Amino acid sequence: MSYLDNIRTFVRVYELGSMSAAGRDLRISPAVTSARISQLEDHLGVRLFQRTTRSLTPTEQGRAFYEGAVEVLHSVEAAEARVMDLTENPRGTLFVAAPLGLGRRLLAPQVPEFLDTYPEITLRLRLTDRNVDLPGEGLDLAFFLGQPQDSTLRIRKIADCRRILCASPSYVERRGMPQSGDDLVRDGHDCLNLRYPGATEFRWQLVTPDGPRKFTVSGRYECDDGDVLTGWALAGRGIALKPVFEVAEHLTSGALVPVATDTPPEPVQMACLYTHRRHQDPKTRLFMDFICERLAAVVRTAEAAAAR
Repeated sequence: MSYLDNIRTFVRVYELGSMSAAGRDLRISPAVTSARISQLEDHLGVRLFQRTTRSLTPTEQGRAFYEGAVEVLHSVEAAEARVMDLTENPRGTLFVAAPLGLGRRLLAPQVPEFLDTYPEITLRLRLTDRNVDLPGEGLDLAFFLGQPQDSTLRIRKIADCRRILCASPSYVERRGMPQSGDDLVRDGHDCLNLRYPGATEFRWQLVTPDGPRKFTVSGRYECDDGDVLTGWALAGRGIALKPVFEVAEHLTSGALVPVATDTPPEPVQMACLYTHRRHQDPKTRLFMDFICERLAAVVRTAEAAAAR
């Protein structure tokens, strides 16, 4: 398997553009990473990368070899998948990413049942509200809310999630009850904003009698963790735009109340991203089927409870 390991290492170095990054991804030392690339170059009789102290760039031969190397790895994965289908014994490690709120509230509670059912599968779950690079970060699946930026990936839709503008009763008592997006802007309401690297101005797209419209809102509270925004809303610090499933318990208890109900937010898509492969790894397919079905049910239940 050493030659195949060398090919895997080459592909990750090529995709990540760094020996050290590839080593971390594969959980091997930089020395082993470098040695594998050198062994592959010796075997092929060509230089695959131009190396300097500051950069690592694929050569023409490296670019040509990459396409074939990816095909080789996909073929091996497909063969392994077929074997695992026959044995009905899926195994290995799944790398999964999800937004913080979705991951903590909906996805993570479902994981133990899945791992109990398939004891030879290991799950590594990464929770983050930033956009992730599925192939570049070596992820098998990425759950998300919204629209994906990478059109080359495949999407499995889970649900359209209703969203709501909400605030605490103490905030409404202090600042008044806004009826629409125009009130939010005109009266300078404190809007709690999700900010992550690359975000610029904050514009909330709300549904008006004339159709969807973007409102430029403002506020002094910003964070890249949606649960922190919920905490600030509960503390009376401002208005949050949230998926209903994230705040259903607080709406039911009255700790948060709907605001600006004349112009509600548009629903947001919940979906799962995965790479396009002719033969999908059984453990990936099993996890996606298992989780997507349960997430859709949990969203329906949460929204029904909040509406009562």
